[in-house]
Amino acid sequence: MERSTRQRTAIRAAVDRAGRPLLAQEILESSQEEVPGMSLATVYRNLKSLVESAELQVVQLPGDNPRYEAVHGHHHHFQCTHCERVFDVHACPGNLARLAPPGFKVESHELTLYGSCPDCRQQP
Repeated sequence: MERSTRQRTAIRAAVDRAGRPLLAQEILESSQEEVPGMSLATVYRNLKSLVESAELQVVQLPGDNPRYEAVHGHHHHFQCTHCERVFDVHACPGNLARLAPPGFKVESHELTLYGSCPDCRQQP
């Protein structure tokens, strides 16, 4: 069992507060509000441990750095093409097996939507 530290608690709280997948740098900035002086190396070390203990999961979008989020049920993501933030999408089109070539078996799927988030849409 991994021992709880102020740093680990602050990192977990930052992810929970955000309610969306965060980059390590975003986690660092948020965590430093509770633990000033925390380093990026500390964030990465704790993220690795939190992923290994299945408290957090990695969100890997094509061509992007990994993001981290709390482990929760099957869902998809939306990435704003302006601010590049990523948000959870809690809907799923369902079984996509019909899209696979004949004879292929779909075992899982990931779906990422791209567009503008509400904050970026309101900017002139």
